[in-house]
Order: sequence, then structure tokens, then C-alpha cells
Amino acid sequence: MITEARKLYTGEPVWTAYRQPRVPAEELGQPLSTDIVIIGAGISGAMIAEALSGHGLDVAIVDRRKPLTGSTAASTALIQYEIDIPLTQLTEMIGIERAAAAWRRSRVAVESIAAKIRTNKIDCAFERKDSLYLAGDLLDRNGLEAEASAREAIGLATALVDGKTLRQDYGMKCDAALLNQNNLTCNPVQLTAGFLKAAIERGAKLYSPVTVESLTETANRIEFTTSDGVRISARHAIYASGYEMPEGVHPKKHDIASTWALATAPVKGFDIPLFWQSSDPYVYGRASEDGRLIFGGEDEDFADEGKRDAVMEEKQKALERKLSKLFPDERFETTHFWGASFGGSETGLPSIGKVPGKKNVYCAMAYGGNGITFSRIAADLIAASILGRPDPEAALFEFE
Repeated sequence: MITEARKLYTGEPVWTAYRQPRVPAEELGQPLSTDIVIIGAGISGAMIAEALSGHGLDVAIVDRRKPLTGSTAASTALIQYEIDIPLTQLTEMIGIERAAAAWRRSRVAVESIAAKIRTNKIDCAFERKDSLYLAGDLLDRNGLEAEASAREAIGLATALVDGKTLRQDYGMKCDAALLNQNNLTCNPVQLTAGFLKAAIERGAKLYSPVTVESLTETANRIEFTTSDGVRISARHAIYASGYEMPEGVHPKKHDIASTWALATAPVKGFDIPLFWQSSDPYVYGRASEDGRLIFGGEDEDFADEGKRDAVMEEKQKALERKLSKLFPDERFETTHFWGASFGGSETGLPSIGKVPGKKNVYCAMAYGGNGITFSRIAADLIAASILGRPDPEAALFEFE
């Protein structure tokens, strides 16, 4: 197998409570020759397939799982432009020019997602949302003030909200927060299905289950062999395998960790901005379209599924305590709880582009708290490269 195999989540993600879309997939029973093969049918693979389909290219997507059953099903789908690493800190790490460009590009990606949802008429409980970046042990109120100034300086409007306003307007107990506008929420399973269906309608093919075992790159083609002995030949190959890293592709300062999340029973009229906390580890959350609170955190720096599963009960109780502390006036009932793998990076930025040492092999590692946002960036950058329209900002995210 040329990608890692993981048990990507345990438990019952909240999306099982909603309409489950169906995406047509075919069996791969004979050799396949195509222009582009995408390994992975999660949100990254779906967005890349949609971006490349309809340009006169044959596009094939393969996945060892059934569609919509990988890590996308465990996402909490906070679609925002704010990167895990605050702008002030990212500036210290990579310089103001690159940090500002990364933050602005993330902002553009959120708008691109909204536009694609409209254009493709994707039914996915899409909503525009404000977001709150809560004070924590990394940035207190003074730190948030500095962060607000830094964002304003690069054209990203933000407002500082005090603790009294947070309690009155949102029922949240916290000293301060930054309020930002024009972020998004959706149902990630329905979103992914919508992008896959759009690609298929334009001629793309989805094959599942297909396990790719080996890769050989020749002068002009990439040759794959599946676990069933079927051969796939393509001009370009794209790894979009999420948190199952491709063989030989282990970028520096990227890692796989574990996170946990819960969802509550619907509360009539309950609606709040997206929120996440300036702490390590941090908590994060959002409201669903029907008034559930989706709340996650308690992250741990291990990828072992056995360890993750062993602490499920402990993590649920810890999250429920933190939820009660953050919303002291509310009484929530947990109906869903799950633990999942996720990827992070030291800079909070993804790695996207050609795999070092490979001519026509690309990889999208949309790691970080804004995975769906980074998947959009990956789709735009990789499609631009293959279609002969290289993006000048591609260097921001390329593999070292």
C-alpha cells in the first residue's frame, strides 16, 4: 500500500443524524488509462476533481474506502480563514510578507468555497458565520489587541469584544475575543458529496474500493498497480489521502495527532458564531443548522488509534466540563461523541504541490485547523499547475 492505513475515527460523528447523500462509484475490474488519477475521495480529492473536470481531461478518483467514510465524516466543518498560528506569531516564524500572503490566501479560499457551493448548487446546510477567537493561555486580552492590529494592517478587519459582551450576546464566559466576519459552516459529508457529484457530472470517474499498492514513474506516465493486480496509467497523479500519509512523503514539521468532539441535542433558537480558543490545546465549536452545539478539543500529540480509543470516556467528560465552564448558563445534552485523527504543522500551513523528486506527482496535505479551507487552496494550486497556469503564490505552500 502506498499510503498509510489508519482507523481515522471512532464513535458516532454528528453527521450520521442527517440525510446521507449517495455518490455513484464504480468497480475497477480492468486496466485504466487516464490523464489524471486522484488518490483519495475525501474533501481534498473531491475539490481537486471538481477543479480539474470539464477541461478536456480524463479524471479518475480512487479510494480504498467507500465514498464519504474517511476523515471528512469526522470533521466539525469550521470553515474559516484564520490559521492555527496567530498572524503575530506566524510573522515571527516566516516573515511578514509570507505570513500576510498566507492569511490573505486563506481568506480568498473561504470565498472560493462559498462561490463553488453556489455554482454547483450543493445542498450542504451552508451558512455564513462570524467567528470568535477567544482569549486563552497563548494570547490574553493584550495579545488579542496586538493580533487585531496585525490583522488590520494587512487588510483583515477584526474587532475586539470584551467579556461582558461575550456573556450578554453569546452566553460565553471568557475575558475577551476577536470577532471576525464572513466565515462558513456546512455539513462536510454533504459538501464532499456535492463536489464529487459535480466532477462526475463533468465526466470524472470514481472507483471504490480500490487499494493502490505500488507506483512507478516513467518518462511521461505514472504507473500504479492495485491490490487486485489491476494497472492504472496516468499522466499526472495526485495524493489527496488526508491523514494517511503517502509512502515517502513526510514533510518536516507535519504530524498526525488525535482530537475529540461532541454534539448536543438541538436547542431551539440556539445560534452562535464559530469559536476557537487561543490555547494549547484549544477548544473549538459551532452551531449546526438545527441548533446543536458541536464542540471539540482536548487534542493529544499521538496518532495511535488504540490510545485514542482508550480515553474516549475520559475525553467526553473533559469536554463536557469545559463546555459547561464556557457556557455556564446553558444545559446541554450530549447525543454524539467521536474521536478522530487529524494533521497539524508547526506553522499551521498546509503542504501542497509536486512531491520532491517526482516529475508529475502532486500531493495535497491540507493539515491544520482549517482543513477544508486548505483543501480549496490545494484544488486551486494543483489545478492551475496541471492546466498550465501556475499560481504565483504556490511557493507559499510547496514541499520543502
